[in-house]
Amino acid sequence: MSAAVATAASAATSAAASAASAASAATAADRVRDAFARIDAVDRPEVWITLRDRESVLREVEAVDPTLPLAGLLFAVKDNIDVAGLPTTAAARSYAYDPATDATAVARLRAAGAVVVGKTNLDQFATGLVGTRSPFGAVRNAWDPTRISGGSSSGSATAVALGIVDFALGTDTAGSGRVPAALGNLVGVKPTKGLVPNTGVVPACRSQDCVTVFARSLDLARTAAELMAGPDDVDPLGRVDLALADLPAVPRIAVPLPSQLEGLAPGWADAFAAAVDRFRALGHEVVEVDIAPLLDAASLLYDGAFVAERYAAVGAHVEAHRDQVGDDLDPSVATIVLGGARPSAADLFADQERLDVLGAVGRAALAGTTALLTPTTTWHPTLEQVAADPIGANSRMGRYTNFANLLDMASLAVPAGFVDGLPFGVMLTGPAFTDRRLAALGAAFLAPTVDLLVVGAHLRDQPLNGQLVASGGSFVREARTASDYRLYALDTVPPKPGLVRVGPVASGGAGVSSPSGIAGEVWRLPAAGFGTFVAALPAPMAIGTVALDDGTDVTGFLVEPFAVEGAADITHLGGWRAYREQS
Repeated sequence: MSAAVATAASAATSAAASAASAASAATAADRVRDAFARIDAVDRPEVWITLRDRESVLREVEAVDPTLPLAGLLFAVKDNIDVAGLPTTAAARSYAYDPATDATAVARLRAAGAVVVGKTNLDQFATGLVGTRSPFGAVRNAWDPTRISGGSSSGSATAVALGIVDFALGTDTAGSGRVPAALGNLVGVKPTKGLVPNTGVVPACRSQDCVTVFARSLDLARTAAELMAGPDDVDPLGRVDLALADLPAVPRIAVPLPSQLEGLAPGWADAFAAAVDRFRALGHEVVEVDIAPLLDAASLLYDGAFVAERYAAVGAHVEAHRDQVGDDLDPSVATIVLGGARPSAADLFADQERLDVLGAVGRAALAGTTALLTPTTTWHPTLEQVAADPIGANSRMGRYTNFANLLDMASLAVPAGFVDGLPFGVMLTGPAFTDRRLAALGAAFLAPTVDLLVVGAHLRDQPLNGQLVASGGSFVREARTASDYRLYALDTVPPKPGLVRVGPVASGGAGVSSPSGIAGEVWRLPAAGFGTFVAALPAPMAIGTVALDDGTDVTGFLVEPFAVEGAADITHLGGWRAYREQS
Protein backbone atom coordinates (compact mmCIF):
# COMPACT_ATOMS: atom_id res chain seq x y z
CA MET A 1 0.00 0.00 0.00
CA SER A 2 1.42 3.42 -0.97
CA ALA A 3 1.85 6.17 1.59
CA ALA A 4 -0.85 8.21 -0.14
CA VAL A 5 -3.30 5.33 -0.03
CA ALA A 6 -2.44 4.64 3.60
CA THR A 7 -2.96 8.28 4.46
CA ALA A 8 -6.27 8.33 2.63
CA ALA A 9 -7.36 5.11 4.39
CA SER A 10 -6.39 6.57 7.75
CA ALA A 11 -8.29 9.75 7.01
CA ALA A 12 -11.34 7.74 5.92
CA THR A 13 -11.19 5.66 9.08
CA SER A 14 -10.88 8.79 11.19
CA ALA A 15 -13.78 10.41 9.34
CA ALA A 16 -15.90 7.29 9.80
CA ALA A 17 -15.10 7.24 13.50
CA SER A 18 -15.98 10.92 13.78
CA ALA A 19 -19.23 10.35 11.92
CA ALA A 20 -20.11 7.40 14.17
CA SER A 21 -19.30 9.49 17.23
CA ALA A 22 -21.46 12.35 15.93
CA ALA A 23 -24.34 9.96 15.19
CA SER A 24 -24.04 8.48 18.67
CA ALA A 25 -24.04 11.94 20.23
CA ALA A 26 -27.10 12.89 18.20
CA THR A 27 -28.88 9.74 19.38
CA ALA A 28 -27.93 10.43 23.00
CA ALA A 29 -29.08 14.04 22.65
CA ASP A 30 -32.39 12.85 21.26
CA ARG A 31 -32.71 10.57 24.27
CA VAL A 32 -32.27 13.57 26.58
CA ARG A 33 -34.93 15.55 24.72
CA ASP A 34 -37.27 12.56 24.89
CA ALA A 35 -36.67 12.21 28.62
CA PHE A 36 -37.54 15.82 29.37
CA ALA A 37 -40.55 15.66 27.07
CA ARG A 38 -41.64 12.59 29.02
CA ILE A 39 -41.21 14.46 32.31
CA ASP A 40 -43.57 17.15 31.04
CA ALA A 41 -46.04 14.63 29.63
CA VAL A 42 -46.44 12.44 32.74
CA ASP A 43 -46.72 15.44 35.09
CA ARG A 44 -45.37 13.65 38.17
CA PRO A 45 -43.50 16.41 40.01
CA GLU A 46 -43.46 14.34 43.21
CA VAL A 47 -40.96 11.95 41.58
CA TRP A 48 -38.17 14.52 41.82
CA ILE A 49 -36.56 16.51 44.62
CA THR A 50 -33.95 18.13 42.37
CA LEU A 51 -34.14 17.98 38.58
CA ARG A 52 -31.25 19.17 36.42
CA ASP A 53 -32.03 21.53 33.57
CA ARG A 54 -32.18 20.00 30.12
CA GLU A 55 -29.31 21.99 28.64
CA SER A 56 -26.88 20.89 31.35
CA VAL A 57 -27.79 17.25 30.76
CA LEU A 58 -27.48 17.74 26.99
CA ARG A 59 -23.99 19.22 27.30
CA GLU A 60 -22.85 16.35 29.50
CA VAL A 61 -24.31 13.71 27.18
CA GLU A 62 -22.69 15.27 24.13
CA ALA A 63 -19.28 15.13 25.84
CA VAL A 64 -19.51 11.41 26.71
CA ASP A 65 -17.10 9.02 24.99
CA PRO A 66 -19.47 6.83 22.89
CA THR A 67 -17.27 3.76 23.44
CA LEU A 68 -18.02 3.63 27.18
CA PRO A 69 -20.26 0.78 28.41
CA LEU A 70 -23.12 3.06 29.53
CA ALA A 71 -22.51 5.85 27.02
CA GLY A 72 -25.43 8.26 26.89
CA LEU A 73 -27.73 6.28 29.17
CA LEU A 74 -29.72 8.42 31.60
CA PHE A 75 -30.14 7.59 35.26
CA ALA A 76 -31.79 9.00 38.34
CA VAL A 77 -30.35 8.96 41.85
CA LYS A 78 -32.23 8.54 45.10
CA ASP A 79 -31.76 11.70 47.14
CA ASN A 80 -29.88 10.02 49.95
CA ILE A 81 -26.96 9.38 47.58
CA ASP A 82 -24.54 12.21 46.82
CA VAL A 83 -24.27 13.78 43.37
CA ALA A 84 -21.77 16.63 43.16
CA GLY A 85 -23.47 19.92 42.32
CA LEU A 86 -26.90 18.79 43.55
CA PRO A 87 -28.06 19.03 47.16
CA THR A 88 -28.60 15.87 49.20
CA THR A 89 -31.74 16.13 51.35
CA ALA A 90 -32.75 12.55 52.26
CA ALA A 91 -36.25 14.07 51.78
CA ALA A 92 -35.83 16.59 54.61
CA ARG A 93 -35.09 20.22 53.72
CA SER A 94 -33.73 20.79 57.20
CA TYR A 95 -31.11 18.08 56.60
CA ALA A 96 -29.91 19.32 53.19
CA TYR A 97 -26.21 19.71 52.37
CA ASP A 98 -24.19 20.27 49.20
CA PRO A 99 -21.76 17.40 48.53
CA ALA A 100 -18.43 18.29 46.97
CA THR A 101 -18.04 14.90 45.27
CA ASP A 102 -20.16 12.12 43.87
CA ALA A 103 -20.89 9.03 45.91
CA THR A 104 -18.60 6.20 44.80
CA ALA A 105 -21.50 4.40 43.09
CA VAL A 106 -22.46 7.51 41.15
CA ALA A 107 -18.88 8.32 40.20
CA ARG A 108 -18.36 4.85 38.76
CA LEU A 109 -21.51 5.03 36.67
CA ARG A 110 -20.65 8.47 35.35
CA ALA A 111 -17.16 7.22 34.50
CA ALA A 112 -18.88 4.47 32.47
CA GLY A 113 -20.73 7.11 30.44
CA ALA A 114 -24.10 7.36 32.20
CA VAL A 115 -25.55 10.81 32.87
CA VAL A 116 -27.57 11.91 35.91
CA VAL A 117 -30.94 13.53 35.22
CA GLY A 118 -31.82 14.38 38.79
CA LYS A 119 -32.33 13.37 42.43
CA THR A 120 -35.47 11.47 43.31
CA ASN A 121 -37.98 11.49 46.14
CA LEU A 122 -37.99 8.86 48.88
CA ASP A 123 -39.51 7.87 52.17
CA GLN A 124 -37.69 10.30 54.43
CA PHE A 125 -34.31 9.06 55.67
CA ALA A 126 -35.03 5.85 53.71
CA THR A 127 -37.44 4.79 56.45
CA GLY A 128 -40.44 3.08 54.90
CA LEU A 129 -41.61 0.77 52.14
CA VAL A 130 -44.58 2.79 50.89
CA GLY A 131 -43.20 5.89 49.15
CA THR A 132 -45.58 8.29 50.91
CA ARG A 133 -43.47 9.52 53.84
CA SER A 134 -42.03 12.66 52.31
CA PRO A 135 -42.71 16.39 52.60
CA PHE A 136 -42.08 16.50 48.85
CA GLY A 137 -45.26 14.47 48.32
CA ALA A 138 -46.38 10.87 48.08
CA VAL A 139 -45.04 9.24 44.91
CA ARG A 140 -47.92 7.81 42.91
CA ASN A 141 -47.63 4.45 41.21
CA ALA A 142 -46.72 4.48 37.52
CA TRP A 143 -49.52 2.03 36.64
CA ASP A 144 -52.27 3.34 38.92
CA PRO A 145 -51.88 6.83 40.44
CA THR A 146 -54.37 5.99 43.20
CA ARG A 147 -51.90 3.45 44.58
CA ILE A 148 -48.48 3.67 46.19
CA SER A 149 -45.24 3.35 44.29
CA GLY A 150 -43.54 1.44 47.09
CA GLY A 151 -40.56 2.78 48.94
CA SER A 152 -38.36 3.96 50.18
CA SER A 153 -36.81 4.29 46.72
CA SER A 154 -40.11 5.57 45.36
CA GLY A 155 -38.99 8.29 42.96
CA SER A 156 -36.18 6.24 41.45
CA ALA A 157 -38.38 3.26 40.65
CA THR A 158 -41.17 5.43 39.27
CA ALA A 159 -38.81 7.43 37.05
CA VAL A 160 -37.77 4.14 35.42
CA ALA A 161 -41.30 2.71 35.29
CA LEU A 162 -42.56 5.87 33.56
CA GLY A 163 -39.83 5.58 30.92
CA ILE A 164 -38.09 8.81 31.87
CA VAL A 165 -34.68 7.31 32.62
CA ASP A 166 -32.97 4.09 31.58
CA PHE A 167 -32.12 3.02 35.12
CA ALA A 168 -31.98 4.47 38.62
CA LEU A 169 -30.20 4.05 41.91
CA GLY A 170 -31.99 3.28 45.14
CA THR A 171 -30.95 1.99 48.51
CA ASP A 172 -32.17 -1.05 50.41
CA THR A 173 -32.20 -1.76 54.12
CA ALA A 174 -35.54 -3.51 54.53
CA GLY A 175 -36.60 -3.97 50.91
CA SER A 176 -36.49 -0.46 49.48
CA GLY A 177 -34.72 -1.61 46.32
CA ARG A 178 -37.12 -4.49 45.73
CA VAL A 179 -40.67 -3.56 46.80
CA PRO A 180 -40.88 -0.58 44.39
CA ALA A 181 -39.55 -2.84 41.62
CA ALA A 182 -42.40 -5.30 42.17
CA LEU A 183 -45.03 -2.55 42.14
CA GLY A 184 -43.54 -0.93 39.03
CA ASN A 185 -42.96 -4.02 36.84
CA LEU A 186 -39.20 -3.58 37.12
CA VAL A 187 -36.07 -5.51 37.91
CA GLY A 188 -34.59 -4.60 41.28
CA VAL A 189 -31.02 -5.70 42.07
CA LYS A 190 -30.06 -5.77 45.75
CA PRO A 191 -26.42 -6.81 45.88
CA THR A 192 -24.66 -8.59 48.68
CA LYS A 193 -23.88 -6.09 51.45
CA GLY A 194 -20.59 -4.31 50.89
CA LEU A 195 -20.16 -5.14 47.20
CA VAL A 196 -21.15 -1.59 46.25
CA PRO A 197 -19.49 0.95 48.57
CA ASN A 198 -21.81 3.15 50.62
CA THR A 199 -19.40 6.07 50.49
CA GLY A 200 -21.51 9.18 49.94
CA VAL A 201 -24.77 7.53 51.06
CA VAL A 202 -26.81 8.94 53.96
CA PRO A 203 -27.12 5.96 56.30
CA ALA A 204 -30.43 4.50 57.38
CA CYS A 205 -28.91 1.51 59.20
CA ARG A 206 -25.24 1.74 58.34
CA SER A 207 -24.46 -1.95 58.80
CA GLN A 208 -27.40 -3.07 56.66
CA ASP A 209 -27.63 -0.53 53.82
CA CYS A 210 -27.08 -1.44 50.16
CA VAL A 211 -27.04 0.66 47.00
CA THR A 212 -29.47 -0.91 44.52
CA VAL A 213 -30.45 -0.64 40.85
CA PHE A 214 -33.83 -0.40 39.10
CA ALA A 215 -34.14 -1.07 35.38
CA ARG A 216 -36.64 -2.42 32.90
CA SER A 217 -34.17 -5.12 31.83
CA LEU A 218 -32.13 -7.52 33.91
CA ASP A 219 -29.08 -7.08 31.68
CA LEU A 220 -28.92 -3.32 32.26
CA ALA A 221 -29.59 -3.63 35.99
CA ARG A 222 -26.84 -6.20 36.42
CA THR A 223 -24.41 -4.24 34.23
CA ALA A 224 -24.86 -1.18 36.43
CA ALA A 225 -24.47 -3.24 39.59
CA GLU A 226 -21.25 -4.82 38.29
CA LEU A 227 -19.82 -1.43 37.32
CA MET A 228 -20.47 -0.03 40.80
CA ALA A 229 -18.99 -3.00 42.65
CA GLY A 230 -15.63 -3.24 44.35
CA PRO A 231 -13.98 -1.73 47.44
CA ASP A 232 -13.12 1.95 47.26
CA ASP A 233 -10.72 2.02 50.23
CA VAL A 234 -13.06 4.47 51.97
CA ASP A 235 -16.10 2.45 53.03
CA PRO A 236 -14.87 0.22 55.89
CA LEU A 237 -17.66 -2.28 55.17
CA GLY A 238 -16.65 -2.76 51.53
CA ARG A 239 -16.07 -6.34 50.39
CA VAL A 240 -14.44 -8.14 47.48
CA ASP A 241 -16.87 -10.20 45.39
CA LEU A 242 -16.39 -13.96 45.74
CA ALA A 243 -18.50 -14.32 42.55
CA LEU A 244 -20.32 -17.57 43.27
CA ALA A 245 -21.76 -17.75 39.78
CA ASP A 246 -22.13 -21.33 38.61
CA LEU A 247 -25.54 -22.97 38.79
CA PRO A 248 -25.92 -26.68 39.50
CA ALA A 249 -27.13 -28.89 36.67
CA VAL A 250 -30.58 -28.96 38.24
CA PRO A 251 -31.14 -25.88 40.43
CA ARG A 252 -33.28 -26.49 43.52
CA ILE A 253 -35.68 -23.63 44.18
CA ALA A 254 -37.02 -23.32 47.73
CA VAL A 255 -40.53 -21.93 48.19
CA PRO A 256 -42.39 -21.13 51.44
CA LEU A 257 -44.92 -23.46 53.01
CA PRO A 258 -48.49 -22.72 51.88
CA SER A 259 -49.31 -21.30 55.32
CA GLN A 260 -46.49 -18.78 54.89
CA LEU A 261 -48.13 -17.44 51.74
CA GLU A 262 -51.39 -16.58 53.45
CA GLY A 263 -52.55 -12.97 53.43
CA LEU A 264 -51.44 -12.14 49.89
CA ALA A 265 -53.52 -9.70 47.86
CA PRO A 266 -56.36 -11.30 45.86
CA GLY A 267 -54.99 -13.19 42.88
CA TRP A 268 -51.39 -13.02 44.04
CA ALA A 269 -51.25 -16.59 45.36
CA ASP A 270 -52.26 -17.85 41.92
CA ALA A 271 -49.72 -15.56 40.27
CA PHE A 272 -47.01 -16.90 42.57
CA ALA A 273 -48.03 -20.48 41.82
CA ALA A 274 -47.69 -19.68 38.11
CA ALA A 275 -44.16 -18.35 38.73
CA VAL A 276 -43.29 -21.55 40.60
CA ASP A 277 -44.63 -23.58 37.68
CA ARG A 278 -42.47 -21.56 35.31
CA PHE A 279 -39.36 -22.58 37.24
CA ARG A 280 -40.53 -26.20 37.16
CA ALA A 281 -41.00 -25.92 33.40
CA LEU A 282 -37.39 -24.75 33.13
CA GLY A 283 -36.34 -28.09 34.59
CA HIS A 284 -35.65 -26.76 38.09
CA GLU A 285 -36.58 -28.76 41.16
CA VAL A 286 -38.98 -26.97 43.52
CA VAL A 287 -39.06 -27.85 47.22
CA GLU A 288 -41.20 -26.45 50.03
CA VAL A 289 -39.19 -25.11 52.96
CA ASP A 290 -40.26 -23.78 56.34
CA ILE A 291 -39.02 -20.18 56.28
CA ALA A 292 -40.32 -19.32 59.76
CA PRO A 293 -36.78 -18.52 61.00
CA LEU A 294 -36.36 -15.99 58.19
CA LEU A 295 -39.73 -14.37 58.87
CA ASP A 296 -38.91 -14.17 62.58
CA ALA A 297 -35.58 -12.55 61.75
CA ALA A 298 -37.38 -10.04 59.53
CA SER A 299 -39.41 -8.78 62.48
CA LEU A 300 -36.23 -7.78 64.31
CA LEU A 301 -35.41 -5.01 61.83
CA TYR A 302 -38.14 -2.65 63.04
CA ASP A 303 -39.59 -4.37 66.11
CA GLY A 304 -36.27 -5.06 67.83
CA ALA A 305 -33.21 -3.20 69.02
CA PHE A 306 -31.73 -2.91 65.53
CA VAL A 307 -33.85 0.20 65.05
CA ALA A 308 -31.31 1.91 67.31
CA GLU A 309 -29.04 2.16 64.28
CA ARG A 310 -31.58 4.46 62.63
CA TYR A 311 -31.37 6.72 65.67
CA ALA A 312 -27.57 6.61 65.45
CA ALA A 313 -27.79 7.72 61.82
CA VAL A 314 -30.20 10.67 61.98
CA GLY A 315 -31.60 10.75 65.51
CA ALA A 316 -29.63 13.84 66.51
CA HIS A 317 -31.10 15.74 63.57
CA VAL A 318 -34.67 14.72 64.39
CA GLU A 319 -34.13 15.59 68.07
CA ALA A 320 -32.83 19.02 67.11
CA HIS A 321 -35.84 19.67 64.84
CA ARG A 322 -38.73 18.23 66.84
CA ASP A 323 -40.65 21.43 66.16
CA GLN A 324 -40.74 20.49 62.45
CA VAL A 325 -42.38 17.08 62.94
CA GLY A 326 -45.55 17.17 60.87
CA ASP A 327 -44.04 19.76 58.54
CA ASP A 328 -40.52 19.10 57.22
CA LEU A 329 -40.18 15.88 59.22
CA ASP A 330 -42.60 13.05 58.53
CA PRO A 331 -44.45 11.98 61.73
CA SER A 332 -44.16 8.23 61.03
CA VAL A 333 -40.46 8.51 60.28
CA ALA A 334 -39.84 10.68 63.33
CA THR A 335 -41.65 8.17 65.55
CA ILE A 336 -39.54 5.29 64.23
CA VAL A 337 -36.24 7.16 64.44
CA LEU A 338 -36.83 8.58 67.90
CA GLY A 339 -38.01 5.17 69.08
CA GLY A 340 -34.52 3.93 68.30
CA ALA A 341 -33.24 5.77 71.35
CA ARG A 342 -35.06 3.40 73.71
CA PRO A 343 -33.30 0.03 73.28
CA SER A 344 -30.34 -0.56 75.56
CA ALA A 345 -27.02 -2.10 74.62
CA ALA A 346 -28.19 -5.25 76.40
CA ASP A 347 -31.31 -5.31 74.20
CA LEU A 348 -29.17 -5.05 71.11
CA PHE A 349 -26.86 -7.88 72.13
CA ALA A 350 -29.86 -10.06 73.00
CA ASP A 351 -31.40 -9.40 69.60
CA GLN A 352 -28.07 -10.06 67.90
CA GLU A 353 -27.88 -13.43 69.61
CA ARG A 354 -31.45 -14.21 68.54
CA LEU A 355 -30.60 -13.17 64.99
CA ASP A 356 -27.55 -15.45 64.99
CA VAL A 357 -29.68 -18.42 66.06
CA LEU A 358 -32.44 -17.66 63.55
CA GLY A 359 -29.86 -17.25 60.81
CA ALA A 360 -28.28 -20.62 61.56
CA VAL A 361 -31.67 -22.37 61.58
CA GLY A 362 -32.72 -20.58 58.41
CA ARG A 363 -29.51 -21.50 56.58
CA ALA A 364 -29.96 -25.12 57.64
CA ALA A 365 -33.52 -25.09 56.25
CA LEU A 366 -32.25 -23.76 52.92
CA ALA A 367 -29.24 -26.09 52.75
CA GLY A 368 -29.00 -27.81 49.40
CA THR A 369 -31.17 -25.25 47.63
CA THR A 370 -29.94 -22.74 45.08
CA ALA A 371 -32.25 -19.86 45.96
CA LEU A 372 -35.42 -19.01 47.83
CA LEU A 373 -38.36 -17.88 45.68
CA THR A 374 -41.04 -15.70 47.29
CA PRO A 375 -43.45 -12.98 46.29
CA THR A 376 -41.58 -9.69 46.59
CA THR A 377 -44.26 -8.15 48.79
CA THR A 378 -47.73 -9.05 50.04
CA TRP A 379 -50.07 -6.40 48.62
CA HIS A 380 -50.39 -3.15 46.69
CA PRO A 381 -52.38 -0.68 48.80
CA THR A 382 -53.96 2.56 47.72
CA LEU A 383 -52.72 5.91 48.96
CA GLU A 384 -55.89 6.13 51.09
CA GLN A 385 -55.22 2.77 52.73
CA VAL A 386 -51.72 3.83 53.72
CA ALA A 387 -52.92 7.20 54.99
CA ALA A 388 -55.49 5.45 57.18
CA ASP A 389 -52.93 3.09 58.74
CA PRO A 390 -49.42 4.34 57.94
CA ILE A 391 -47.52 2.01 60.28
CA GLY A 392 -49.62 -1.12 59.79
CA ALA A 393 -49.84 -0.76 56.02
CA ASN A 394 -46.08 -0.32 55.80
CA SER A 395 -45.30 -3.32 58.00
CA ARG A 396 -47.16 -5.64 55.62
CA MET A 397 -44.88 -4.66 52.75
CA GLY A 398 -41.66 -6.18 54.11
CA ARG A 399 -42.61 -9.73 55.10
CA TYR A 400 -40.32 -11.32 52.52
CA THR A 401 -37.70 -8.58 52.23
CA ASN A 402 -36.75 -7.51 55.77
CA PHE A 403 -34.52 -10.48 56.60
CA ALA A 404 -32.17 -10.38 53.60
CA ASN A 405 -29.72 -7.74 54.79
CA LEU A 406 -29.89 -8.82 58.44
CA LEU A 407 -28.86 -12.33 57.38
CA ASP A 408 -26.31 -11.17 54.78
CA MET A 409 -28.14 -12.39 51.69
CA ALA A 410 -28.27 -11.21 48.09
CA SER A 411 -31.64 -10.69 46.42
CA LEU A 412 -33.14 -10.04 43.01
CA ALA A 413 -36.69 -8.84 42.30
CA VAL A 414 -38.13 -9.60 38.86
CA PRO A 415 -41.50 -8.99 37.18
CA ALA A 416 -43.85 -11.98 37.11
CA GLY A 417 -46.89 -10.76 35.24
CA PHE A 418 -50.00 -8.79 36.13
CA VAL A 419 -52.97 -9.31 38.40
CA ASP A 420 -56.07 -7.21 37.73
CA GLY A 421 -54.01 -4.92 35.53
CA LEU A 422 -51.31 -4.22 38.13
CA PRO A 423 -47.75 -5.59 38.24
CA PHE A 424 -46.89 -8.63 40.32
CA GLY A 425 -43.30 -9.50 41.16
CA VAL A 426 -41.31 -12.33 42.66
CA MET A 427 -37.97 -12.38 44.37
CA LEU A 428 -34.97 -14.71 44.38
CA THR A 429 -32.84 -14.61 47.52
CA GLY A 430 -29.63 -16.48 48.20
CA PRO A 431 -26.50 -16.45 50.38
CA ALA A 432 -23.95 -13.66 50.18
CA PHE A 433 -22.01 -13.48 46.90
CA THR A 434 -24.56 -15.50 44.90
CA ASP A 435 -25.58 -12.34 43.01
CA ARG A 436 -24.60 -13.74 39.61
CA ARG A 437 -26.24 -17.06 40.36
CA LEU A 438 -29.49 -15.25 41.13
CA ALA A 439 -29.09 -13.27 37.93
CA ALA A 440 -28.76 -16.50 35.92
CA LEU A 441 -31.94 -17.84 37.51
CA GLY A 442 -33.71 -14.55 36.85
CA ALA A 443 -32.57 -14.47 33.24
CA ALA A 444 -33.94 -17.97 32.64
CA PHE A 445 -37.22 -17.03 34.31
CA LEU A 446 -37.63 -13.86 32.23
CA ALA A 447 -36.48 -15.29 28.92
CA PRO A 448 -39.10 -16.08 26.27
CA THR A 449 -39.35 -19.79 25.59
CA VAL A 450 -40.39 -22.07 22.74
CA ASP A 451 -42.04 -25.47 23.19
CA LEU A 452 -40.71 -28.00 20.69
CA LEU A 453 -42.09 -31.46 19.85
CA VAL A 454 -39.41 -34.06 19.16
CA VAL A 455 -40.24 -37.53 17.84
CA GLY A 456 -36.89 -39.18 17.14
CA ALA A 457 -33.19 -38.91 17.86
CA HIS A 458 -33.71 -35.96 20.24
CA LEU A 459 -35.95 -37.91 22.61
CA ARG A 460 -34.66 -38.63 26.09
CA ASP A 461 -31.96 -41.33 26.08
CA GLN A 462 -31.57 -40.98 22.30
CA PRO A 463 -28.20 -39.99 20.74
CA LEU A 464 -29.00 -36.35 19.89
CA ASN A 465 -30.82 -35.44 23.11
CA GLY A 466 -27.66 -33.66 24.31
CA GLN A 467 -28.19 -31.01 21.65
CA LEU A 468 -31.48 -30.02 23.28
CA VAL A 469 -29.94 -29.95 26.73
CA ALA A 470 -26.97 -27.89 25.51
CA SER A 471 -29.44 -25.36 24.07
CA GLY A 472 -31.04 -24.92 27.49
CA GLY A 473 -33.92 -27.29 26.86
CA SER A 474 -35.91 -29.04 29.57
CA PHE A 475 -38.39 -31.87 29.29
CA VAL A 476 -42.03 -30.77 29.69
CA ARG A 477 -44.22 -33.78 28.94
CA GLU A 478 -44.92 -36.73 26.69
CA ALA A 479 -47.29 -36.02 23.80
CA ARG A 480 -48.80 -37.53 20.66
CA THR A 481 -49.52 -36.00 17.30
CA ALA A 482 -52.95 -35.85 15.77
CA SER A 483 -53.84 -38.91 13.68
CA ASP A 484 -53.04 -37.43 10.27
CA TYR A 485 -49.24 -37.83 10.39
CA ARG A 486 -46.94 -40.52 8.98
CA LEU A 487 -43.53 -41.44 10.37
CA TYR A 488 -40.67 -42.70 8.19
CA ALA A 489 -37.24 -44.13 9.00
CA LEU A 490 -34.72 -42.01 7.10
CA ASP A 491 -31.39 -43.30 5.84
CA THR A 492 -29.22 -40.96 7.99
CA VAL A 493 -26.36 -41.20 10.49
CA PRO A 494 -27.36 -41.36 13.26
CA PRO A 495 -30.73 -42.84 12.28
CA LYS A 496 -33.56 -40.30 12.35
CA PRO A 497 -37.27 -40.40 11.62
CA GLY A 498 -39.16 -38.07 9.32
CA LEU A 499 -42.59 -36.80 10.33
CA VAL A 500 -44.94 -35.74 7.54
CA ARG A 501 -48.52 -34.53 7.73
CA VAL A 502 -50.60 -36.15 5.02
CA GLY A 503 -54.08 -34.83 5.72
CA PRO A 504 -57.25 -36.13 7.36
CA VAL A 505 -57.74 -39.83 8.03
CA ALA A 506 -60.23 -40.08 5.16
CA SER A 507 -57.46 -39.05 2.78
CA GLY A 508 -55.15 -41.85 3.90
CA GLY A 509 -53.41 -40.13 6.75
CA ALA A 510 -51.61 -41.71 9.68
CA GLY A 511 -54.92 -42.57 11.27
CA VAL A 512 -55.26 -45.50 8.86
CA SER A 513 -52.63 -47.46 10.77
CA SER A 514 -51.97 -45.37 13.90
CA PRO A 515 -55.23 -43.80 15.04
CA SER A 516 -53.59 -42.64 18.28
CA GLY A 517 -50.98 -40.54 16.47
CA ILE A 518 -47.18 -40.53 16.72
CA ALA A 519 -45.51 -40.56 20.15
CA GLY A 520 -43.14 -37.74 21.03
CA GLU A 521 -41.98 -35.37 23.76
CA VAL A 522 -42.44 -31.65 24.27
CA TRP A 523 -39.28 -29.82 25.33
CA ARG A 524 -39.05 -26.18 26.37
CA LEU A 525 -36.11 -24.08 25.15
CA PRO A 526 -35.16 -20.46 25.75
CA ALA A 527 -35.78 -18.47 22.59
CA ALA A 528 -32.07 -17.81 22.10
CA GLY A 529 -31.25 -21.50 22.55
CA PHE A 530 -34.02 -22.45 20.13
CA GLY A 531 -32.54 -20.09 17.54
CA THR A 532 -29.09 -21.64 17.93
CA PHE A 533 -30.56 -25.13 17.77
CA VAL A 534 -32.57 -24.47 14.60
CA ALA A 535 -29.62 -22.76 12.90
CA ALA A 536 -27.65 -26.00 13.18
CA LEU A 537 -30.48 -28.21 11.92
CA PRO A 538 -29.32 -30.22 8.86
CA ALA A 539 -31.40 -30.77 5.73
CA PRO A 540 -33.84 -32.36 5.08
CA MET A 541 -35.09 -31.76 8.63
CA ALA A 542 -37.41 -28.79 9.14
CA ILE A 543 -39.30 -27.00 11.88
CA GLY A 544 -43.02 -26.35 11.55
CA THR A 545 -46.33 -26.43 13.37
CA VAL A 546 -47.50 -29.85 14.55
CA ALA A 547 -51.08 -30.60 15.62
CA LEU A 548 -51.38 -32.71 18.78
CA ASP A 549 -54.06 -35.20 19.67
CA ASP A 550 -55.42 -32.88 22.40
CA GLY A 551 -56.32 -30.27 19.79
CA THR A 552 -53.40 -27.93 20.48
CA ASP A 553 -50.56 -26.93 18.15
CA VAL A 554 -46.87 -26.90 18.97
CA THR A 555 -43.65 -26.17 17.11
CA GLY A 556 -42.10 -29.47 16.08
CA PHE A 557 -39.74 -31.50 13.92
CA LEU A 558 -40.92 -32.26 10.39
CA VAL A 559 -39.13 -33.40 7.27
CA GLU A 560 -39.23 -32.18 3.70
CA PRO A 561 -41.56 -34.52 1.75
CA PHE A 562 -38.94 -35.47 -0.89
CA ALA A 563 -36.81 -37.07 1.84
CA VAL A 564 -39.32 -39.83 2.57
CA GLU A 565 -39.36 -41.17 -0.99
CA GLY A 566 -38.24 -44.77 -0.69
CA ALA A 567 -37.97 -44.55 3.13
CA ALA A 568 -39.58 -47.21 5.32
CA ASP A 569 -43.04 -46.20 6.60
CA ILE A 570 -43.04 -47.00 10.34
CA THR A 571 -46.30 -45.22 11.17
CA HIS A 572 -47.97 -48.40 12.31
CA LEU A 573 -45.51 -48.74 15.19
CA GLY A 574 -46.73 -45.46 16.67
CA GLY A 575 -43.34 -43.93 17.40
CA TRP A 576 -39.56 -43.91 17.04
CA ARG A 577 -38.77 -45.76 20.25
CA ALA A 578 -41.01 -48.66 19.25
CA TYR A 579 -39.24 -48.81 15.89
CA ARG A 580 -35.77 -48.78 17.47
CA GLU A 581 -36.72 -51.52 19.90
CA GLN A 582 -37.83 -53.85 17.11
CA SER A 583 -35.07 -53.03 14.65
